[in-house]
This record gives sequence, C-alpha cells and structure tokens, in this order.
Amino acid sequence: MELENLVRTKLNEIGYDLISINSHIEKGEHLLSIVVDRVEPIDMEAIVEVSRVLNAYLDELNPYENSYTLDISSLGAEKPLNKDKLSDYVGRYIHVHLVNPINGENIYEGTLVSQDENQITLEFKVKTRTKTVDITKENISKIRLAIKF
Repeated sequence: MELENLVRTKLNEIGYDLISINSHIEKGEHLLSIVVDRVEPIDMEAIVEVSRVLNAYLDELNPYENSYTLDISSLGAEKPLNKDKLSDYVGRYIHVHLVNPINGENIYEGTLVSQDENQITLEFKVKTRTKTVDITKENISKIRLAIKF
C-alpha cells in the first residue's frame, strides 16, 4: 500500500492519475504493472515519459530486492468515463449506451456539447444533418470516449 501511495503521488506531480498497480510473477519474471490516466489523450510518447520518470523514481525507492520489469499502460483511446467528471470531456467524441431508449435508439455517438449535474447534450450526425439529444445522467448505462471515423 505504501508503494501505491508513493507512485500515486509521483504520478500526480506529473499530471497523471494512478488507476491500478499490480506486482506479480509472470513466466518466472517479476512484473510491476501500472495503469495511468489523464484527461488529455495518452500516446506512446506520454507512456515513454511516464516510464522514464517512474523508472528513475523507483530506482531511488528500490522497492524490491530482485530485478523486475516495469510495465506502464493507459486505459486506451476508448476509455470508460465517470459520469461525475464529464465536464473535463466537453468537446470530445463519446459513445453513450442508454438504460432506456430515446427516439428508439439505445446507443448514441457524438460530441459532448454540454453537461450539468443532471444531463448531457450530445451533438451527432444523421447522414448530412447535425442533431442534438439531451440525455439524463440517470439514463446512462455506460459512457466512454470513442474514435471518430
């Protein structure tokens, strides 16, 4: 638990959140797996930077007697979102799965135009027309970032 708190603090200093930390043996090798997140997209350059910073920090801490492999990853391009933190994602393209259909649709993908404590407004395209839909947060079953094609 102490290592987790130290890693969380170091990640926060460089603008990341710790999602999980797991130390285990895989194929006879000690592996320290860390999953990170932030509001801005995480590309390979960001993963390399986090790895560089954590490698140096963990070398100072020397948390294990034996050698280990550090594995840094993110939640990915289509990461799940927290309904209570959607203000960070206004303007981003998202995928919303509903509990109860709106206009006969259970799934909407579009740009998050606005949000408040009770609902979100999503802008989406139907052929060449742009439409909006208001969705109450209690009607959201799952919500995640989406990749726009």
